[in-house]
Amino acid sequence: MAIISISDSQVNGANQILVADTNSKIPAKDGSQITILNASNVASGTIASARLDVGTTANKLVQLDGSGNLPVIDGSLLTGIVSATISASDPTISTNPSGGVGTEWLNSTSGEMYICTDATAGENVWTNVGAGTGNIPPPRTVFQGTQYGYTAGGENGTDVIDKFSYTSSANATDVGDLTGGGATNAGSCGSGSHGYCLSNGAPYPGLTTTHVDKWSFSSNGNATDVADLPNNHNNGPSGHASPEYGYGAGGVPGDGNYISKFAFANEATTTDVGNLTYGDHDSGHAGASAYDYGGFVWGGYPNTNVIDKFAFASDGNATDWADITAAMRDMNGQSGLTHAYSAFGYTSGYVTDIMKFPYASQTNATDVGDISYQRGLSSGTSSTTHGYSAGGTYSGKHNRISKNSHVSDGNEVDVADLTVARSHFSGTGTQI
Repeated sequence: MAIISISDSQVNGANQILVADTNSKIPAKDGSQITILNASNVASGTIASARLDVGTTANKLVQLDGSGNLPVIDGSLLTGIVSATISASDPTISTNPSGGVGTEWLNSTSGEMYICTDATAGENVWTNVGAGTGNIPPPRTVFQGTQYGYTAGGENGTDVIDKFSYTSSANATDVGDLTGGGATNAGSCGSGSHGYCLSNGAPYPGLTTTHVDKWSFSSNGNATDVADLPNNHNNGPSGHASPEYGYGAGGVPGDGNYISKFAFANEATTTDVGNLTYGDHDSGHAGASAYDYGGFVWGGYPNTNVIDKFAFASDGNATDWADITAAMRDMNGQSGLTHAYSAFGYTSGYVTDIMKFPYASQTNATDVGDISYQRGLSSGTSSTTHGYSAGGTYSGKHNRISKNSHVSDGNEVDVADLTVARSHFSGTGTQI
């Protein structure tokens, strides 16, 4: 048996009783063989990293590296983390994020980063938060297509809905028919998912109806009659669109100064919301739309140089905004990103001008290019980079589709053909 010695002072040797110091603390001793310690009673001090069981396998403590970063480890079970979709291409308005608003999208090709700021199915808005420019779509580009242009109707009741590519020079294809035997001098507009022909069903000269026809961009096919405009715009209204509403402005009979609108979410409800300043914005006037500013209407019969503007943000009458280059009619309208464009026109004869004016200031239109041959009463549509003129009439009807740049301006270029030569008709573009 070991002999235990007791001293009245602190002892440190083998086989001696350990005596607490004057602060009632155990002196510094080797405690490697102490067991069953309650760790909750350890109130201070540190444990050397070398003493921790660290690693990236099961039941290990995960340790930050020398840069303060987590090591490569499976994080699939982590929650509450907003992750980005990584793709070689940009999102589109039809990219419906499961995470809704706030979803991140990284283009691994360009390095651009987008945040979903509007998660409306089929009409999503992706805002560019990277170093580049360009939202998808910028709110104002609801009026421009990125993939296809559509034309609808034509003189003497033509009912054809044609579709043509903005990204190739392929000829148009017939993808459906309007209701009521066709439309003459009708206006068109588009939501993110559908096209609308305003005042359809009026084969010239029987100007008696106010139909609103609707067709799908994704499935194509024949149109359906979904509403009637509240006033008789049945010959020559210009078509306009905000993100939420379609508009018809001007047209005969009467003084032709009506502004009407309908909600894309409920097309059956149409209302008269104001008047144009020029009472005879009759057949042959043109129009454009700009998200931040509203709808623009210019020209018409009898010939006028007036540019009217009406607001999308609130209902009310239009104001006299500026002037086009000459009093004329029979031109088409194109909605650029920053400017409205107009091609063709009739004064005392057909002109070959392409003109533009800015949305943001009350500045008169200027001549920025020429068309290659005279014609009027063509259909105008717009991509994000070009305006397109389809068909028209001068010494007979035409089937030509031409384009003019909205980036560098200049003369038009012939790119394709319609399925049917015609005039007195309308058009719109789509992102689908």
